[in-house]
Amino acid sequence: MSDPARVLKDLRQEREFLIGIDSDGCAFDTMEIKHKECFIPNIIKYWNLQPISKYARETAEFVNLYSKWRGLNRFPALIKVFDLLADREEVKRRSFKLPEIASLRNWVKTETKLGNPALEKKVKETGDPILEVTLEWTVAVNKGIADLVHGVPPYPYVRESLAKLQDHAQVVVVSQTPNEALEREWAGHDLVKYLRVIAGQEMGGKAECLGYAKAAGKYEDDHVLMIGDAPGDLIAAKVNRALFYPINPGAEERSWKRFYEEAFDKFINGQYHGAYETELIAEFEIYLPSTPPWRVTY
Repeated sequence: MSDPARVLKDLRQEREFLIGIDSDGCAFDTMEIKHKECFIPNIIKYWNLQPISKYARETAEFVNLYSKWRGLNRFPALIKVFDLLADREEVKRRSFKLPEIASLRNWVKTETKLGNPALEKKVKETGDPILEVTLEWTVAVNKGIADLVHGVPPYPYVRESLAKLQDHAQVVVVSQTPNEALEREWAGHDLVKYLRVIAGQEMGGKAECLGYAKAAGKYEDDHVLMIGDAPGDLIAAKVNRALFYPINPGAEERSWKRFYEEAFDKFINGQYHGAYETELIAEFEIYLPSTPPWRVTY
């Protein structure tokens, strides 16, 4: 059986530095349209949440866009949506019965490559009805994205940044988006020429993929930088003893401008690690709360 991540594991070091970049919501302004128009309507449809659609939408937007779970793989994010819904008083008062998803929870806990191919294989093996619905949902999401999400450009200063770092760093896209969508988006804006590898969900988690690339090139810790807009990107960096540059949700253009004009130069000049990175991460964490707005008391 072929290894989808082999291209990362065999990556040769051709530059002094390695940079991993997340895609949705980080390089491209696609998070809002994908979740609000593709993910969430299909959550409501396939999981029969019509009686609580208002709360399902609000909860899913919080999880996937406006909280510390932003950027989480779609399957554990779906579980988080159900868990938060189960705890909402509005849902309880309506006596709404949420689906029992024990088999989905177990699959997410045991599967290392949380993507459609692995889910398809599990469904064929088990015929589990909950996993079958999950597969129908995720296929519908991908179809919706392919049908709807076109022409969304990279944020300002992304292209300029990629061009600037070409002589210094190898660039790997590290994302939990399926490879097909990633390749289409990056190629559609003539950005593939700046990349060495596009690593989507089929190759593994973000920390896993960044680790493969780092180990393959035997990069020094402070010569590896992960750029991302979500806590999962920060975790991927720290698990691999790499550095992290945040793209702050809602301030993406300002973040990329700072990277282009200031942060990248500090990175390659050995001035990034320490107080500078710590200050950026502290600012980033303010943007992504863990407490839902419906739980806030006044």
